[in-house]
Amino acid sequence: MRFSANLGFLWTDRTLPEAVHAAHAAGFDAVECHWPYATPARLVKAALTETGLPMLGLNTDRGDVAGGENGLSALVGREAEARAAIDQAVEYAVALGTRNIHVMAGFASGQSAHDTFVENLRYATTEAELHGITILIEPLNHYDAPGYFLQTTTQARAIIHEVGVGNLKLMFDCYHVQLMEGDLSHRLTDLQPLIGHIQFASVPDRAAPDHGEVAYGHIFQHIHDMGYDAPLGAEYKPVGDTNDSLGWMNTLG
Repeated sequence: MRFSANLGFLWTDRTLPEAVHAAHAAGFDAVECHWPYATPARLVKAALTETGLPMLGLNTDRGDVAGGENGLSALVGREAEARAAIDQAVEYAVALGTRNIHVMAGFASGQSAHDTFVENLRYATTEAELHGITILIEPLNHYDAPGYFLQTTTQARAIIHEVGVGNLKLMFDCYHVQLMEGDLSHRLTDLQPLIGHIQFASVPDRAAPDHGEVAYGHIFQHIHDMGYDAPLGAEYKPVGDTNDSLGWMNTLG
């Protein structure tokens, strides 16, 4: 298996370029991040060039974080801000050569939120297609993100089919899916045509994948047997120093 280090959680005590180098030294095959916008893209690009690691993905801006926001694209009346966040993400992704952007829906509910999300995704996929970029949507569990608009793979599948374009895919985060739906092996197989990226963490504590209720040795083998060969995103919260949490790469990889 190949693995991508999610620098939103790993090596957070370092600058983003330093974290890229740390991921390379640890043996990761790629990196990904959450919100890199405070770091000039040229500095991140330099670190990617020096290490040879690709940046697989990044997220659109969350909005007013201090006010409790976690994405904008399903928020009725906030379309201009949502599309500005999409533009910002596309510009940054192009500068890094990043091929995936996770468009965050935010806290919302109802048909109006659904319609707003769909229209913003149509905007995002149109803009992204000009640069060969794929837009990802990710269901988040209702324990960590109560009230988040997108919560299940069933909902995500329906939205992907409604938007109906080839560059809109599912971010299948095993941690979130296990908490909301379970049955990871069958869901991975069923949703494989729609999957653009896979992430993982232990359940229920979202730490390294070497413990908890999900047998990742089995899950990783299942993903391999499916023929999926892209790097899997290690999006977990290490307990203590990140380097001390990486034993799973040898035992599970």
